[in-house]
Amino acid sequence: MPSQQGSPTVRRLRLGQELRLLRERQKLTGAKAARELGWSPSKVSRIEAAKTMPGADDIKAMGKLYRIDGDKLDELFGLLRDADQRGWWEDYEDSLPEEYTKFLGLEAEATFQRNWEPQIVPGLLQTEDYAREVILATRGIALITHSGVRSRVEARIDRQQRVLRRSDPAVLRFVLDEAALMRRFGEPSVMRAQMEHLLEVSLQPHVSVRVLTLDSLHPVNTGAFIHLKFAAFDDVVYLEQLYTAHFVEDLERVAGYETAFEHIRSEALDEGESRVLIQRKAMLWRG
Repeated sequence: MPSQQGSPTVRRLRLGQELRLLRERQKLTGAKAARELGWSPSKVSRIEAAKTMPGADDIKAMGKLYRIDGDKLDELFGLLRDADQRGWWEDYEDSLPEEYTKFLGLEAEATFQRNWEPQIVPGLLQTEDYAREVILATRGIALITHSGVRSRVEARIDRQQRVLRRSDPAVLRFVLDEAALMRRFGEPSVMRAQMEHLLEVSLQPHVSVRVLTLDSLHPVNTGAFIHLKFAAFDDVVYLEQLYTAHFVEDLERVAGYETAFEHIRSEALDEGESRVLIQRKAMLWRG
């Protein structure tokens, strides 16, 4: 059974993954399975890609074709029940991009997260005022309404409560470029409060915050990314652009992002040195 923190997004992906593996174990192509089931090939592929939720009768039919035993069939029905649950992030679906809501669903069950951010303070570490200013900065370009700004800020704060205060929190590793501490969003008081909040959150035992200084040799020239690890699911990397976002799931490329992050982290200040630098930035923003 899934934990209380189980994410329906992950359950949907796991269900699709399990059905694909069971099909392949029977040496069936997607097209062949579709013919045997009397379905279109697209239905099989969409179920396996978690783009379409199968019904109970669909699971029974696939179970019969794939010669699934009773225990495995019970497991699949368990995943189906959990996948039908509603995630907290679905309350914000109307104001958030589809890819981002999928990311929130994955993050809810991640056990380990690596986040490299060269431009701004990462969303999980932002104050409400800083988050609002960051969102407002792109409002005219991304065509976000006043209510959309408010909803995105609320979603960001809700996300922080869900991730940082989980009963079984993920290990969170952040590396920020020093420039992220110097780029102003809002009044200096907003930046000062943000630096102080960053210091406070960095003291939590499951959170590591390091800063890559401007005079460091930048080891990997790449934009922001988030690497998620799971207990029973393949790693995923999330990449966000101005108008869209996408996920890297190829295992070799995901491993490359993990290596890149650890390389950047090795060149950054350690946690204690990073706190000293952040404190200095907070003092500068007092001026």
